[in-house]
Amino acid sequence: MTTASEPALSVRQVLALERVLAGEPEVVAGAGQLDRPVRWVHVAEAADVGVMLSGGEMVLTTGVLLAGDREAQAEYIRSLHRAEASAVVLGLGRAFPAPPEVMRRAAERCGLPMVVLHRPFPFAELTEEVQSRLVRRKFAAVSLSEAVRTALTGLITTGAPLQRMLDEIAGHSVCPVVVTNLAHRVLATAGERSAVDDVLRDWERIARQAGGSEGDGWVRAELGGRGERWGRIVLCGYRGDAATGRLLADRAAEALVLHRMLGGSAHSWEEQSAQGLLTDLVSGAVPARQLLPRARAAGLPVNRRTFVPLAVRGVRAAQLVRVLRLLGLPGLVAELADGVTAVLLSLARDQDAEALAAHFAARLRAEQGDGGAETGDGRPASGGGGAQEPAAVVAAADARTGWDDVPAGLREARHVADAVAESPAGLDLPVVVRLRDVHLRGLVRLLRDDPHVQSFAERELDGLLRDADAEAELLPVLRTYLATGRNKSRTAQLHHVSRPALYRRLESIEARLGVDLDDFEQAASIHIALLAHDAQQH
Repeated sequence: MTTASEPALSVRQVLALERVLAGEPEVVAGAGQLDRPVRWVHVAEAADVGVMLSGGEMVLTTGVLLAGDREAQAEYIRSLHRAEASAVVLGLGRAFPAPPEVMRRAAERCGLPMVVLHRPFPFAELTEEVQSRLVRRKFAAVSLSEAVRTALTGLITTGAPLQRMLDEIAGHSVCPVVVTNLAHRVLATAGERSAVDDVLRDWERIARQAGGSEGDGWVRAELGGRGERWGRIVLCGYRGDAATGRLLADRAAEALVLHRMLGGSAHSWEEQSAQGLLTDLVSGAVPARQLLPRARAAGLPVNRRTFVPLAVRGVRAAQLVRVLRLLGLPGLVAELADGVTAVLLSLARDQDAEALAAHFAARLRAEQGDGGAETGDGRPASGGGGAQEPAAVVAAADARTGWDDVPAGLREARHVADAVAESPAGLDLPVVVRLRDVHLRGLVRLLRDDPHVQSFAERELDGLLRDADAEAELLPVLRTYLATGRNKSRTAQLHHVSRPALYRRLESIEARLGVDLDDFEQAASIHIALLAHDAQQH
């Protein structure tokens, strides 16, 4: 029997060949089976032809040995059916001037395509045409197989990421490529962006049919090894023949399994998928509305939900994922730059978003060995006397009920996390920090890219910034002095200088900036400018 990996023409394609059309072919039975693959063409007149077949053959006959024997005619068709022939072509002439009804009915019952040729036709021309095409297809398939294998192996040996592998596969298949886990959640995609979006937009229906027929160009291959399956790759709407599509999917699956076994990335494919989605959301490079199909296909509930954007410092992404699963909270986790990990929670509309975010943060503290205790106002309880690891910083934006508002929320949460990181140590902050908790520093961070704020900072600090030595020596003193509430004793202590030495440095700062730091308004102006300057450096 023919297999999906063997290059073949369909019965329909054979009948469309120019040489065959010259014989005026007519399908008299099995018209619904014309997409059967033709692996070979065989000329046979013997009544027991089935014993000579191995499956997938198109059998050509004039029926000279069947004329006048109705039982032999029916048995001939049954024999072809048992041998899984793809079709039978009967040349009309002296033996059968018209399609024999016995053979036609038997073929219809068996679902075997039966074709008659109304004009004399040399069978040798048909066998030559089909065999040469099949040989060329087989050679092309082998060449394609080696080209794909070589390209993907080269990418693996150079440590290419998963996305680069999929882009290569999509280039060969010229259709969207999707990788999923066993729950049909999309882990990665490749191909022309609009075509991929069309696939993801209807992914719920497609996923339900993941094990269905591949006749429509949806070619699937399982991913796994050592007796364990963990995903699949899908060529979505492949337009070539089924055999070539199967070959491409199989070669791609082999390469992806090897890529994963060799640890092509420090992160799992699930983490990479979440990271790509959240990074695109945070950056704003892709409109949120266009990312909605990706989020839905990745398994994030998005219909009638409340989204809680979080930014976390001091906790690894894997631990965050574990806590989400432990608490049963749907969400995505992705490491961003500078030690910040984004978390997007998706909650039902009737759930208390603030309470669940606080519960999540408290559990993280507990996981760190902080005990997870909280005071009555939601602030972490003070620890004992021993040194402890820095507690996790969980920053949050206000909950969003619209998907289009999520990117701004993620950026706000990250601003808050960065503002906390730049704040003096020892601040008493709630277990979940929000913009209102970082006060002026948070506001300045939000406005740091505003040209007016940048100009203000440069203008106020110009006397120190224009001189590299002064900036290196005096700017840290000014920063500490203002952060300690203009406490000269504390500032001298932190910089390990005497009080007189500190006074001289403060006088130099005032002279360079042209201000009086004892004047509250002038000191506040310099403090805001310094916060803006520091925010622009990060």
